[in-house]
Amino acid sequence: MSEVHWATFDCFGTLVDWRHGIATGAELLFPGRGAELLEIYNRHEPQVQREFPAMRYRHVMAEALRRTAEEAGLELLEDDASVLAAGIPYWPIFPDTRAALAELREAGWRLALLTNCDRDFIGESQRRLGVPIDAIVTAEDVGTYKPHHNHFTRFEESFGVTRDRWVHVAQSYFHDMVPARELGISRIWINRLHESDDPSIADAVLPGLHGLAETVAQVHLGRRG
Repeated sequence: MSEVHWATFDCFGTLVDWRHGIATGAELLFPGRGAELLEIYNRHEPQVQREFPAMRYRHVMAEALRRTAEEAGLELLEDDASVLAAGIPYWPIFPDTRAALAELREAGWRLALLTNCDRDFIGESQRRLGVPIDAIVTAEDVGTYKPHHNHFTRFEESFGVTRDRWVHVAQSYFHDMVPARELGISRIWINRLHESDDPSIADAVLPGLHGLAETVAQVHLGRRG
């Protein structure tokens, strides 16, 4: 490819199994309650991010877990609130992640992560990907959490990216598909959870990362055409 083309990704939920990580951490503290607490936590975390946009992600997780335990009527020891942050280095990638990233690189795409986490956390997760990543923008870098536009605009400005050479790939409809649409960035929704949100706001929808390189190329050609 004679021009620089970028595929950007959300990390947790798209490449790394965030739900497994949160549920497993909760299960360590409250055996048999992990799946239930995951669903409660999933409601609290975005609220904490909205209330405290500059808060480090490790503290966001701790506060969201406190609220989760309170709603569930469970006693959370103060020292135990850090269990989710402690587990991040061990959260697994999805089985389709490494091959999809490698195929995109082989096709000439540069890869970037636009992630709602801290720099040290993404460093721990990056080692599991096994594929070089060319750029990273974290919530710690921009001082806000997606769906705020700062991740996207910081990436665009820092790397001189033009939107006709950029495709964003993510699982989260709320955090990624909505702001990418608002900014006019080409986007592929990885609907791993078979959610019922309106798929028409995405340029393409996949149930996972299999066939991603071909879909990225199609979306890119459609944008330029």
